[in-house]
Amino acid sequence: MALRQTPLTCSGHTRPVVDLAFSGITPYGYFLISACKDGKPMLRQGDTGDWIGTFLGHKGAVWGATLNKDATKAATAAADFTAKVWDAVSGDELMTLAHKHIVKTVDFTQDSNYLLTGGQDKLLRIYDLNKPEAEPKEISGHTSGIKKALWCSEDKQILSADDKTVRLWDQATMTEVKSLNFNMSVSSMEYIPEGEILVITYGRSIAFHSAVSLDPIKSFEAPATINSASLHPEKEFLVAGGEDFKLYKYDYNSGEELESYKGHFGPIHCVRFSPDGELYASGSEDGTLRLWQTVVGKTYGLWKCVLPEEDSGELAKPKISFPETTEEELEEIASENSDSIYSSTPEVKA
Repeated sequence: MALRQTPLTCSGHTRPVVDLAFSGITPYGYFLISACKDGKPMLRQGDTGDWIGTFLGHKGAVWGATLNKDATKAATAAADFTAKVWDAVSGDELMTLAHKHIVKTVDFTQDSNYLLTGGQDKLLRIYDLNKPEAEPKEISGHTSGIKKALWCSEDKQILSADDKTVRLWDQATMTEVKSLNFNMSVSSMEYIPEGEILVITYGRSIAFHSAVSLDPIKSFEAPATINSASLHPEKEFLVAGGEDFKLYKYDYNSGEELESYKGHFGPIHCVRFSPDGELYASGSEDGTLRLWQTVVGKTYGLWKCVLPEEDSGELAKPKISFPETTEEELEEIASENSDSIYSSTPEVKA
């Protein structure tokens, strides 16, 4: 019998969730950070969605958020013309990096010593986090606001995307190596270090390119406009979500659509696989994050595989079971959010 995908719903945000990122796998598991237009990025346990804390300090919508590999530091990009670096263990703000316009994207180097930022002023900036008072290095060349900027090739190069262009930069010389032009707006970009693969979404297209040469590898067409896509760590599957509220799962090798699920009450803005590939997270206009199993029916996190003789054949149920979440309930939960970093715990619902 077919198993039903049962996502975990992570409530707490009061506005659309526009970006999310996982840490690497640490001795304490892995972690998930979400950026939201409510200006309050949240940290969660990655495999369960359990709320850990909220980073308080931004005075505008937060457009980008990331964690370093060992989840000791977080960085956020916001509409208040700042990027902030946080202690992800205590929740304390470590530094505020002032910009001249809205900041959209942040990314740590592998050693966490440098932070890359980009935004509406069309400049890439590289901050030495050991010398926060020093002026950042600046790279110019983009002709419209920067949507995403990522370190690549062991931090020797930088990938960045503006409205209709993706550019590859050499970090040492701070010069452009190559660029890709698209006939429509680039909605997202993901870099996969293992295999140096770049995932780009634009319109209904999900395109894969070499992160070293920008040469095309393959591309898929989805049934709806796609806002974000993510490739499984073992490159078996990819997931994508967009304007039709649905998540699509494809076979990476054949391009065949394997599954599709409608779980959100609004367009999906971001989707990412966990570092172990066991689940993927999606963030939506409806203000929620949802966690989805890569292999439905597997016992993992809050999901428990129940054998047929134990539970009448329903094989994939979370250990915790709540009623179906409605839009009204989500709004009610969101409105009850506290301003204190550790004073209340948003719920995780099935």
